[in-house]
Amino acid sequence: MTHTKSAFDKNNLWGVDLGGTKIEGVILKSAEDPQVLFRDRVPTEADQGYEHILSQVKKLIEIMEKAAGYRAETIGFATPGTLDPRRGVMKNCNTVAMNGKPMKTDLEKILNLKAEMANDADCFALAETRFGVVKERFPNARVVFGVIMGTGVGGGIVVDGRAIVGLQGIAGEWGHNFLDESGGPCYCGKSGCVENVISGPALQKYYFKETGNNKPLKDIVALAESKVDPTAQKTMLRLIEFFGKALSVIINILDPDVIVIGGGVGNIDLLYDRGVDSVKKYVFNDRLDTPIVRPSLGDSAGVFGAAFLVAGPLQHA
Repeated sequence: MTHTKSAFDKNNLWGVDLGGTKIEGVILKSAEDPQVLFRDRVPTEADQGYEHILSQVKKLIEIMEKAAGYRAETIGFATPGTLDPRRGVMKNCNTVAMNGKPMKTDLEKILNLKAEMANDADCFALAETRFGVVKERFPNARVVFGVIMGTGVGGGIVVDGRAIVGLQGIAGEWGHNFLDESGGPCYCGKSGCVENVISGPALQKYYFKETGNNKPLKDIVALAESKVDPTAQKTMLRLIEFFGKALSVIINILDPDVIVIGGGVGNIDLLYDRGVDSVKKYVFNDRLDTPIVRPSLGDSAGVFGAAFLVAGPLQHA
């Protein structure tokens, strides 16, 4: 989508989402009026290495500059891992070519501008706060926790419309808190992590261990809903129980105004009734006031959140 040149000016927000298969760029009109002025993507081609990924980013930025008619001073980047604030290099990236690389420094050098970076969970939370379900339904929310429950489990914290990255770049990483020994060893080196208990692969693994049948999660959910497979129902009950235990810890520590659940596991309807009841059971309060809601932006959240990394704090009435 491209608008007339007059819509492009220095108040625009530029964002780039560094995905595993695609690199997507967006230009939003402004923080106050975040309509999409331009959006495009190029393939990541990560198998060709780190330098090639940088060249693909540069190619995309040149396309964006041509459309806008000017060069941005600052661009926000959503990354598939975390920039270590102390060492200045990427870590925990599932696009492994980025790990150990000074990506922020390199991008600023080749693009000749300032780069703001946060991981995809932070950008998800930021997008839903500034542009999505939180803006629509809870406009006065000051503290938002964004949950990613899919292949992995992650999270992002937004306060007054700004992503909180943390001293070590790990703010919101609830997926690697200990939850239950039954989760077994995790790639992070610990055992029983939240991710190893309630992620999509963890639920599939549990079902397989109980039945010997390797089924995709959507089939397990359907079997549980149709009440024809006791093990599928048991798998969902396990999810509900441990979802409550894990999320109650976040509420006890952060007490956010809203929690937004993203990722494939977040599509399971049970989380929003029986799952919420489970959270209520474990939270340190006699009731649960915290809204736990679905997102509204789908796979657009990453690139919109990246754009909002360069915006100022939310202004509340």
